[in-house]
Amino acid sequence: MGTTKDAPVTGPSAATGAPPSTGRLGGAVWGALLIVYVVWGSTYLGIRVVVETLPPFLSAGSRFLVAGLLLLALVAWRQGPAALKVTRRQLGSAALVGLLLILGGNGLVVLAETAVPSGLAALLIASVPLWMVVLRTTTGDRPPLPTLAGVGIGLAGLAVLTQSGLSGNVELWGVGLILLASLLWALGSFISGRLPMPKDPFAASAYQMLVGGTAGLVVAFARGEQHGFDPGAVSGRSWAGLAYLVVFGSLVAFTAYAWLLRAAPLSLVATYAYVNPVVAVLLGALILDEALTWPILVGGGIVVAAVGVIVSTERRS
Repeated sequence: MGTTKDAPVTGPSAATGAPPSTGRLGGAVWGALLIVYVVWGSTYLGIRVVVETLPPFLSAGSRFLVAGLLLLALVAWRQGPAALKVTRRQLGSAALVGLLLILGGNGLVVLAETAVPSGLAALLIASVPLWMVVLRTTTGDRPPLPTLAGVGIGLAGLAVLTQSGLSGNVELWGVGLILLASLLWALGSFISGRLPMPKDPFAASAYQMLVGGTAGLVVAFARGEQHGFDPGAVSGRSWAGLAYLVVFGSLVAFTAYAWLLRAAPLSLVATYAYVNPVVAVLLGALILDEALTWPILVGGGIVVAAVGVIVSTERRS
């Protein structure tokens, strides 16, 4: 995924470019945006269901390896094998971004959701745009004061959210892993726009998925997740959740997102960063009966508001 100075967009693609004009937007744009809002918001619920009976890195690695192969085949079918050709530098860049986004950013979230509610995980991951602004400052880029104020507000919200771990309501190590995952996702997103990535954004994402998924399986075997694993003991809803994540989370939503980067203003696409957590919290409460404690409600509200400030400020700058 990439980012420009116009908006702190985050997601699993490596596509960047000049933002489209803000002319009249058609129904296809709003339909694709709705997919990104709802489907990506629902992936946190899907992950929580999957790890009920499936090992975390084994499931996450398999998810992205399968999705990467499917996307690779789809690109070759739709655009021809030439679309998959990359240089060594482009492949190396895609591999690095894939490790940061998929192994680090997603893999740690999957591991953490064995102990952290899906809604809380989504709210913590909503901090990605905050870290993106922090990373920008390391390159000498000085964001506007309202953007920096948004970062400060967001960090205060994260402090409130971590009270769930400090109070013992959830595992503190899980909260820490998700915060680390959000930082790694932001880092991968940040450097992807500064590296020589494959020209085709779908091919770039496919290579990222293949590398990240393979690395996830390596970690799974290193952790011994294969020992004692019995596919017959996996629940039907965990298998269904994994299939949902492969098809809808990694293919359908990504396709909609990558298309939006070319068809809609980046400032509009960026709004998913503070819609996804709301969707995730609602689904977690309605379907999994996850508790909505005051730290989650208050801290989550502060983080979402802070991301809204950052996105709205960036689109005006």
